[in-house]
Amino acid sequence: MENFTPAERERLAPFFTNVDRPVFGLRLPQEVAGALFSRYSRSARDLRRTFLDEFLGDADLAVVLDSTGPASGDDPAVRRARAFYDRVLVGYGDDSVAQLGGAHVACEGISNVAAKYLEDPRIGIAPLEKSTRYVRFDRKDRDGRHLYFVEPTLAESRHGRDYIEVMELLFETYSRQMEPMIEHVRKAVPLEDTELRHPRTGDTVTYAEARRDGKLVKWAETAYRSTVRAHACDLLRGYLPAATRTNVGLFGVGQAFEYLLSKSYSSDLAELRSLGTAIHEELNTLIPSFVKRAQPSPYLSETFNRTRALAAEAVTEPVREGPAVTLVDYDEQAEERIIAAVLYPHTTHPLSQLREMAARLPDERRREVLDTYMKGRRHRREKPGRALEQVYYTFDIIGNLGAYRDLQRHRLLSQERQDFTTAHGYDTPPEIMEAGFGEDFRRCMERAAEVHERIRADHPREAQYVVPFAYRTRWYMKMNLREAVHIGELRTMPQGHPDYRTITQEMWRRIGAVHPRLASYAKFIDWKTYRLGRLASELRTEFKKSGRP
Repeated sequence: MENFTPAERERLAPFFTNVDRPVFGLRLPQEVAGALFSRYSRSARDLRRTFLDEFLGDADLAVVLDSTGPASGDDPAVRRARAFYDRVLVGYGDDSVAQLGGAHVACEGISNVAAKYLEDPRIGIAPLEKSTRYVRFDRKDRDGRHLYFVEPTLAESRHGRDYIEVMELLFETYSRQMEPMIEHVRKAVPLEDTELRHPRTGDTVTYAEARRDGKLVKWAETAYRSTVRAHACDLLRGYLPAATRTNVGLFGVGQAFEYLLSKSYSSDLAELRSLGTAIHEELNTLIPSFVKRAQPSPYLSETFNRTRALAAEAVTEPVREGPAVTLVDYDEQAEERIIAAVLYPHTTHPLSQLREMAARLPDERRREVLDTYMKGRRHRREKPGRALEQVYYTFDIIGNLGAYRDLQRHRLLSQERQDFTTAHGYDTPPEIMEAGFGEDFRRCMERAAEVHERIRADHPREAQYVVPFAYRTRWYMKMNLREAVHIGELRTMPQGHPDYRTITQEMWRRIGAVHPRLASYAKFIDWKTYRLGRLASELRTEFKKSGRP
C-alpha cells in the first residue's frame, strides 16, 4: 500500500472513495477515468500515486478537476484538458481505453422501430425502455396527436394521409377500449376469487382471510388494481403500431457508442440517421474523445444494400410456414461436451482428450458428473456454470411483435430479425373476443395490413412503422445452454406476458425432446398458465413500498 502524506490524502480525497484501502472507487469524469486506467496498465505505481503525479500534476487538467462546477466545452481549460485526454488515449490504445468510460443518454419520443435498433447491440450498451404494461398510451401530446412517430419519408410521400389515418385509427381504438377492458378483466377475474400469496411468508391467502388484516387487505387491493390495469394494457397492446413513441435510456461504454453511432449514420431509415446525429451531439458534451471517430460507414450501408438486392434475386421459393418455434440445429454430443468442460478446470488434460473420455463413460457416471455440477441449485439466481456454454441451440421463432420486444432484450446470444411485416398474420387475445371487441380488432388489423402493403411497394423499410404489435414477425436466436436456462427460467415466471411465456416454454419442450437429461436441470421453468400472474409480484411490491422489513 502506498503511504500518502496528510497533504496528499487531502488532495486525493475528492476524487476517490477512500485513500487508504486497496479497493476504491473513482469520482472522476469518464474520460479522465479511462485515461487514468490506461496509464495504470503500464505503470508499476499505485493508481492514486499515478493520478497525483501525472494527472493532478498537469496544469491544464488540474484546472478542470479543481472546478467547483461543470465547465463549458468552450472553456479554454476544458479544450486543453481534452487535448490531454487525447494524448493519453492515443498513446495507450484508444480501442481498449474506450471501454473504460461511459455515459448515460436518454432518447425520448422515438419510435419502436428505432428503439429495437438501439437495443440490438450485444454488449457494451445497457438499455431500459418505457413499458407498454405499466404505461398507458391513450393520452395525446401537446400538439393533440396520439403518441406515434411521424416517419418523414412517409409523411412526404403519396401515402402520408393513409399513414396518419391508420395511426389515428389504431390509437383511437386502443384508447376507447382501455377503460372497458379494465372493467372486463375486473369482472372476469374478481379479487374475491383470486388466489393471493402473503408478501412476507409466501403462504396462500384468500381475500376473505386478507380482510381480517387491515394492512394486508390494503396491499392486496392496491396490487390487484395495478395488476388488472397492467393486464388490460397487455391485452390491448396489439393495437399499438411499431411507430408508437417510446423512451429509451442507455448506458454505454465509449467503444459501443462509437459503433452504434456509425451503424445509425449508415442506416437507410431517416429516423435512425437523425437519431445518430442527436446522440452524437450529446456524447460530444460527455465523452467526446471516445466517440470522435464515429461516422457513416460505406461498408455497412453498401453491404446491407447489396445483400438485400441479392436476397431478392436468390430467394424465389414461396414461404413455407411452420410451427411457432423450430429447433433448427443442436449439438449431437451435448453431454460429452459439458462433462469434459466440467472436468477441465480440475485436470491437466487437453479438452479433446476429456471429450473422448466423456464419450466412454457409463451412463450412471455421466449422471453423477452432471448431478454434481448442476443439481444443487436452490433458485434461478444461482446460475449454472460455464460448462453449459459448450452446447448450442438455434431456434427459428415466429411470434407477435409484442413478444419479440420482450425476448429481444437478451443479448448474450446471436439474434437477428426480419423486417416487421403483416405477411404472417396476427394474434388475437381471447379476452379481446370475450370483451366484445373482436370486430373492432379485426377491422384495425386488416386496415393496417392494407396500408402496409401499399406503402411496402414504394418504401419497404419504412412500411415497418405501420405494423401493429399483434402481427407476427420472424427472428432467430442462437444461444448456449447456459443462456437458454437463464431465458427459460426468467421468461416463464408467472408475472411474464403470456405470449412470450408460451414461446419460451415451447423452446424448452424442443430442448427436452433432444436432450431430456440436460433439460431436467432447468428446474425453475414454470409450465403453468396464469390469468393474473403478476398479482403476487405486485403484492410484494406494495409490501416493500409500505416500508415494512
